Amino acid sequence: MSASDTGGGNARAAILGSVRKALGRGPLAGAAREALESGLNDPAPNLIPARAQLPHAAQVDLFVAMAEEVKASVARVGSDAGVPAVVADYLAQHNLPTDIVMAPDAALDAYPWAARPLLRLRRGKAEETDAVSITGALLGIAETGTLLLTSAAERPTTLNFLPATHIVVLRAEQIVGAYEEGWALLRRQGSPPGDGGFMPRTVNLITGPSRTADIEQRMQLGAHGPRQLHIVIVGGEEG
Repeated sequence: MSASDTGGGNARAAILGSVRKALGRGPLAGAAREALESGLNDPAPNLIPARAQLPHAAQVDLFVAMAEEVKASVARVGSDAGVPAVVADYLAQHNLPTDIVMAPDAALDAYPWAARPLLRLRRGKAEETDAVSITGALLGIAETGTLLLTSAAERPTTLNFLPATHIVVLRAEQIVGAYEEGWALLRRQGSPPGDGGFMPRTVNLITGPSRTADIEQRMQLGAHGPRQLHIVIVGGEEG
């Protein structure tokens, strides 16, 4: 492979060409190519569990139930104004510090954090010494109580994993029924693959706090990430 072949699209084309040659295949054409492009542009959903096919209010209730089943804690608040108080109360109840690192996300800046001046917020990525982080999420997925988070400059991935306590502020309208809806939203938001911006660099699916179990099945929280996951749901019907 020449030096000119090692950059960008040339390298990709050379690698895929080598794979095709090894498999004894050439470029797809005709009906086979049309079928492949149709599947990529308009993928058919797989079998979706009946529990995810509910009215939206019931999806929110299901998300709460499933998240709590996997040891996340959930608070419901009716409006933006109540978010800082819910966060402050959670920290006080668990004897956690009020020094917090928060994603530099405009959606989070919209909440009236100044109403709770004892919350000392630093916006940016997490460091090893940070105990509590606050982020948003792209979606909540009701069928398993899972959060879908994407990376970007305003959403550093370190916030999801380094601090021992992760607080996620999620709007009720961001909760969907099934995983397929999450991936469909990512496709709609992304630019075409040829533009190089189709997907975020990182997509994290988070179901409850970090955990692992040894050979005797003794559960250990916080082994690979936060020991505590607290989700604040804004809007919708309060439970």
